[in-house]
Amino acid sequence: MKIKILIFLLIITSLFGYLEWGGNNKSFLAEAEYSIFRQLIDDPKKIIHPFILLPLFGQLLLLFTLFQKIPNKILIYIGLACLSLLLGFMFFISILTTNFKTLASTLPFLTIAILTVKHLKNRIKQ
Repeated sequence: MKIKILIFLLIITSLFGYLEWGGNNKSFLAEAEYSIFRQLIDDPKKIIHPFILLPLFGQLLLLFTLFQKIPNKILIYIGLACLSLLLGFMFFISILTTNFKTLASTLPFLTIAILTVKHLKNRIKQ
């Protein structure tokens, strides 16, 4: 049961990632995903980019494992890796640019990700 709580927390904390980019543009990942789903209907070519599709795929994989009776470890690792690409990149960039809002928004996800990997490794040993 603990792994399902960790998966749920991974999904939730990934939505709170905070993005800022040129021209005073800013948004949380949840807002960005909402606009992605809106654009998917209008013009799907606009959203074809690895930094858009991979994290979205990772969230969908984690959501799928959340509803499995026994969550598949490989799917959890793949989903976690896909999400970690974007949030890890955001963390790294926030350190380089000293953007404390983005740094603070990525820390919960990275903490839960580390706890999830540790939990999965301990589960393998047992």
